[in-house]
Amino acid sequence: MQRTLMISMIALSMGGMSVAAQAQTQQQNEIEQLRQEVQALRSLVEQQKVQNAQTATAIANVQRTAATVPANPVLKTAKGAEFNLYGNVRLDASYKVDGGPIDWPYNQINNVALEGTAGNSDRLSSTLSATRLGLDFKTQAAEQEVKGKIEVDFLGGANFDNLRIRHAYVNYGNWLLGQTWSNFAVPDYMPETIDANAYVGGAVKRTPQVRYTAKFNPQTNLVLAAEDPKDKLVTDKVITQRLPALTARLNHQFADNLNVSVRAMGHEKRINSEEEMAWGVGVGAKYDVVPGTTLKADYYHVKGDSSFVSFANKGVVVEADGSLVQNEFDSIMLGVTQKFSDKLHGTLGYGYMTFDKDQNYLDAPGSAATANKDLWQAWANVFYSPTKPLSFGLEYVYGERETFASKTGEDNRLNAVAIYNF
Repeated sequence: MQRTLMISMIALSMGGMSVAAQAQTQQQNEIEQLRQEVQALRSLVEQQKVQNAQTATAIANVQRTAATVPANPVLKTAKGAEFNLYGNVRLDASYKVDGGPIDWPYNQINNVALEGTAGNSDRLSSTLSATRLGLDFKTQAAEQEVKGKIEVDFLGGANFDNLRIRHAYVNYGNWLLGQTWSNFAVPDYMPETIDANAYVGGAVKRTPQVRYTAKFNPQTNLVLAAEDPKDKLVTDKVITQRLPALTARLNHQFADNLNVSVRAMGHEKRINSEEEMAWGVGVGAKYDVVPGTTLKADYYHVKGDSSFVSFANKGVVVEADGSLVQNEFDSIMLGVTQKFSDKLHGTLGYGYMTFDKDQNYLDAPGSAATANKDLWQAWANVFYSPTKPLSFGLEYVYGERETFASKTGEDNRLNAVAIYNF
């Protein structure tokens, strides 16, 4: 009995030891598995850190590259001035039913053939002379920038096919020195035309000048200038000048859709020992009626000058006794431009010019036969830009010329233009 009990206790003891051993082995296996999982998790975290660091480095490199390569590379001269090259290639063509004597596709309303004289009808003309090439530049000087422009086309010379300076000036602060649009005869308020010579009532005058701009506030400024209008010849006489033409222009913006300009000009005209003071005033306005619809109007009254406003009679003529007689005129140009889409817009315009009758002026040698009494023109055009650098235009213009001798002439043309801007 005792032996049997002892054997049983030994068996139970060995069984317990076996169970304990098995439990310990299982626990060790679980600990080992947990250790492996922790190690795997550490490896995964390390890999993620490496990937994040690589991604951040790549993003930084991209940002650095974007910062160091500008969208528009800056061009510089050898002296360090920044500059921008621009221009266009322009083809103008015109079919002249009736028109002026010069074989080119631009306006000659003041010289169109009069009734009873040989006409200039049924002519096709074209040119690339209005092609432009320009350079804008700027450089830092002290606390202000010095800016400038050089722009040329090929409408110079007797045949309108030579290089010509359009603009060449330097702008420093409120000062401008060089050649650009006249301060008196500005083109800002002319309705748009295809004709590069503009129409009756317009002015495309560029003069050498010294100009100062005084800004009263963001909406108002006064521009004063001394200009050389280069009004040199009157028939066989030579106009000389002791002083430049003095011009003033007051600009004001009403709200966001109306701009107005009031202008004045004075200039002495001298021939031999005789002299007369020429003067003029002008008013221009631009009004955005609604988005896409713009009205423009420009008015001039001028006495004794023909150099600023286009198509005027001679400003001064010389009588038989050597004394000077001045011409006086009024002109107006107005039009509306409508934008139909981002690619299509058009303009309707009208211009009129009338000259005072001065018998002394008409009696001067060579004046009566050619002096104009009235000029007018009306035009309609449309421009289409299929893509940003390209623009195509078509325009019809009709006008009349009447002289003091009661003779009339017609300007009747169809104009077209193709422009590539760069």
